[in-house]
Amino acid sequence: MVGGGILGLAVARELRARRPEAATVVLEREEDVALHQSGRNSGVVHAGIYYAPGSLKARLCVEGARDLYAYCDERGIRYERSGKLIVARDETELKRLDELERRGRANGVPGLRRLDAEGLREIEPHARGVAALHSPETGVVDFAEVARAFAADVGHVATGCEVTGTRLARDRIVLSHSHGETEARFAVFSAGVEADRLAVMAGADPDPRIVPFRGSYLRLRAEKAHLVRGLVYPVPDPRLPFLGVHLSRHVDGNVSLGPGALLAPTRLGRSLAWPGTWRMARRWWRTGARELARAASIRRFAHEAASYVPELEPGDLTRWYSGTRAQAVARDGRLVDDFVVSETERALHVRNAPSPAATSSLALARLIADRVESALG
Repeated sequence: MVGGGILGLAVARELRARRPEAATVVLEREEDVALHQSGRNSGVVHAGIYYAPGSLKARLCVEGARDLYAYCDERGIRYERSGKLIVARDETELKRLDELERRGRANGVPGLRRLDAEGLREIEPHARGVAALHSPETGVVDFAEVARAFAADVGHVATGCEVTGTRLARDRIVLSHSHGETEARFAVFSAGVEADRLAVMAGADPDPRIVPFRGSYLRLRAEKAHLVRGLVYPVPDPRLPFLGVHLSRHVDGNVSLGPGALLAPTRLGRSLAWPGTWRMARRWWRTGARELARAASIRRFAHEAASYVPELEPGDLTRWYSGTRAQAVARDGRLVDDFVVSETERALHVRNAPSPAATSSLALARLIADRVESALG
């Protein structure tokens, strides 16, 4: 297994459980697990509202959330089913809210209900809008803590072990890395921002390419944290695989506002060398300009959030942390909006696993392990 994020560890855990007699090893280039996307996010356990019915995201999110809560109960990992409110700020957003409700019901999201203006204020007294969807099963957890529990289940995680090359030798795949070489019957790559590079190294098609997006978060001052009880989201643009700037109460009581979505400086040269990046930019340049303006100004962040939580003011927020989303972009400029898993000889590659991959990790791990077992025969 290459990659010590939450999904890679979930896959290794599943494979070890199915084949206890086999040696399952995780190779992670950093000095600890879950240091990137898995540990720097909103911490939201999604319920499955947003995703196109029939997609992997839709099926595996609902299934994965149920399994994740059960795992946390088993391991004593703290979480909260704090509930999510998706707020339509005015009548122009009602059609999009209707579509989210249709998707959520088609996906079997438990407890989903439609609220009017008065009903949404009963859930979030400081929020304002003309209507909302309430998802009581949406929650929050520390995904880095979950990932560390997965790592303990796996047992053997080699950190500081960056994979630099692959080759086939007889009936084995050989992984070259900073500790030497490892031979295996089969390898699974779940490498985040490096997923495309490692896949191509193993003989895969370069399309799609990972174009990392940097998401920055602000923190609400403690004395204003009472403005948010759980999770308060705007109605997102359905054309984009991002959910908009939202307010999230974390398990530690802190409330975050974010994230933005800018091209990350990580691998920027590689991103700009991809034709799909420029095609994406031509299509979404107005959105990109708004994101740049927002990233430069806490005031703009606050103004956007105040459109659905009016009491928020710029002075209530301070900069907090940032994370990188590994987003696959096709050659034609399309932002890939579902999980993508592909194969090369003696290897399987997770080519796109953005949110809700953490929520879906146990369910997605089963799907990947099924494919590994099919390949091994």
